[in-house]
Amino acid sequence: MIQQEVDSLAPSRDFSRRDFVRTSIGSGFAAAAMPICAQTVVKTDTGGLTAGEVTIPVGSFKMPAYRAAPAGKANAPVVLVVSEIFGVHEYIADVARRFAKAGYCAIAPELFVRQGDAGSYGEIAKLVAEVIAKVPDEQVMGDLDAAVAWAKGQGADTSKLAVTGFCWGGRITWLYSAHNPAIKAGVAWYGRLVDATNRLQPTHPVEIAGKLNGPVLGLYGGADPGIPLNTVDRMKTALASGSAAAKKSEFVVYPEAPHGFHADFRPSYRKEAADDGWKRCLAWFKSHGVA
Repeated sequence: MIQQEVDSLAPSRDFSRRDFVRTSIGSGFAAAAMPICAQTVVKTDTGGLTAGEVTIPVGSFKMPAYRAAPAGKANAPVVLVVSEIFGVHEYIADVARRFAKAGYCAIAPELFVRQGDAGSYGEIAKLVAEVIAKVPDEQVMGDLDAAVAWAKGQGADTSKLAVTGFCWGGRITWLYSAHNPAIKAGVAWYGRLVDATNRLQPTHPVEIAGKLNGPVLGLYGGADPGIPLNTVDRMKTALASGSAAAKKSEFVVYPEAPHGFHADFRPSYRKEAADDGWKRCLAWFKSHGVA
């Protein structure tokens, strides 16, 4: 499960976890995300933004999240930012700030927090087994719904709603686009499309492809060993016979890009593919009324 994330890292252990383990939402990097390629980390400032940790009610539970939005802007369109397995660390917070600079109210919920602190793990296998594998899809859908409701209460325009996510979050992007009728568009970055089902993950993107409420742009790497291109082809076939939104969905495959090519803090980062994907992401949202 989530093997592509494990395979893509093969981390060394010559680092100081003290230097990188985050102490709050959106700060530092998760220990399991090592090694960090500091020379390539993108830094987006908070000038002109309202940014930082917030708490979102989900029933009686208080879910932490990172929010970034243009300061003083009412009715900003909303984009949900769904993390990889490492949770909401500095990279995800920076992505949220990039969206905010583009005019969006970006919300990155900490979706693993009930199961454990993803940022505190130094080993991928333990993180997956002890936290990620125990997160039910149903819980995630409800948490994202709560994030949308919270955004509306803050004055954002949830009639212009998009979702994007990376790896684990890429899979969730497909699922949430089928779950929420209000979704106008999604962008899935190298999220798995096909896998075995279980009690907590009863369906996968290929099985709900025909039910999309908003079209999804899939951004994938041709050199990703964990997501074979034949699964992309299966997804394309499923989309072609689905809803109007499903039929409008598209894929872009970067032939030489590995898994995690947008993650500028990791050795998998490929600037050309990452920059092109980001431009396509913003254009996709705009072309589907989320801007």
